[in-house]
Amino acid sequence: ETFKDAFREVLKEGQDVLYLGFSSGLSTTYNSARMAAEELKEEFPDRKVLTVDTLCASAGQGLLVYLTVEKIKSGATIEEAAAYAEDTKKGLCHWFTVDDLFFLKRGGRVSATTALIGTALGIKPVLHVDDNGKLISMSKTRGRKNSIDALFDRMKETAVPGENDTVFISHGDCHEDAQYLAERVKNELGVKEVIIGYVGPVIGAHSGPGTLALFFIADKR
Repeated sequence: ETFKDAFREVLKEGQDVLYLGFSSGLSTTYNSARMAAEELKEEFPDRKVLTVDTLCASAGQGLLVYLTVEKIKSGATIEEAAAYAEDTKKGLCHWFTVDDLFFLKRGGRVSATTALIGTALGIKPVLHVDDNGKLISMSKTRGRKNSIDALFDRMKETAVPGENDTVFISHGDCHEDAQYLAERVKNELGVKEVIIGYVGPVIGAHSGPGTLALFFIADKR
């Protein structure tokens, strides 16, 4: 009903809706939006209500919204924008690391033993959102700086040339680390603009302070 109320207000104004939703691999939110859209198509047969399961999260979803809006500004129709989002999401990379394993432990992402031993050894995980929009652990590094450099290395290895004029970085109260990563991305990979923002309270509650994430376009996730 929340989605229907929000969409209905736009449709009443004679405008169409393109909704880019949070990953269905992490939440049922998108499915609620999709059902609302289907019902509203009957109520507003002359309007368009399109939904895209971004399979993205946090600023990864934000980057996809940003890029899709730029596409619309360049003259794309709503159908073309939806198709662009569907295609672009396949290569929208989410690479991130955390500083405190016990937040992942509380969320059920790692065991208590892993959190305890990993903390004692200074192990920092490098995580990723996969093709199904699910959160998975990809590798482990020793020490904070190595984990941040690992995010940069992933982009250096996989980013599509010419497709990353704008890159997003999000962080959990570690602005200096975000700035370090942004400078490497700009100076060594030629990225024109890096937009830095905080993780939201929901993602932050799961990942904790010290979370650092890099979002960019590659040929695949």
